[in-house]
Amino acid sequence: MTIQFSGNAAPFIATSRDILVAQGIKLTIGTDFEEYKALVADERPMQKLGAPFDPDLHNLNKSNAFWLIGRNEDDELIHTQAARRIRLGGRPLSSYLLRQFRTFPPPLRGVDLARSRFRATPGTHRIAGTVAYHGEFWVAPERGKYRGVGLAPVLGRTGMLEMMQRWDPDWIYGFILNVVAFKGFGARIGYLHLEPSALKWVVDGRDAPIDTFLAYNSREDLEYLLDIPLQEAA
Repeated sequence: MTIQFSGNAAPFIATSRDILVAQGIKLTIGTDFEEYKALVADERPMQKLGAPFDPDLHNLNKSNAFWLIGRNEDDELIHTQAARRIRLGGRPLSSYLLRQFRTFPPPLRGVDLARSRFRATPGTHRIAGTVAYHGEFWVAPERGKYRGVGLAPVLGRTGMLEMMQRWDPDWIYGFILNVVAFKGFGARIGYLHLEPSALKWVVDGRDAPIDTFLAYNSREDLEYLLDIPLQEAA
């Protein structure tokens, strides 16, 4: 199926380029996850590489995954995100995650996989077909000038557009920790659907489990989203 926009992706690309240039940010996209793993270990030590994008655990290549990073004018890493195509084998996402949710843990030490759980949300029963998982979304907290300047819509939609151009997925999805979701993060980067209590992670040393939202968009949502002027989305 050919991707169709009611307008054209060109206005989004042009506007986002202007915003990135104004902030002195250069984006790079790659598919070598050994390179990405080394980059994260060296330049993002405060957040370890997520298991879904660890090349030691998964066969990640140019046909099924990519990473995207942003650097400032001093060549410092200020942003990461990554995506991979998920093969559901004709099942809905709910059935897939019932068996595979432990392969999507948060990037924290001490996660007790045996006591953690997945709850099928309404959206997971509908999500099927060609699916992409979106994760690794990070903006450097110590680079304060990159927060609150409208970058989240640019970065989020850039990653989503790349997924559409590579795979034309029926759906994209990701997981957002409650503490982040309650601050509106999902809406800012472009997710139209959020469903609570999808994954609950038990972590050693914590009194309460870590809860997450499922975030997802359909192909139609993505076409709508990328047709909205960035000035209205920021």
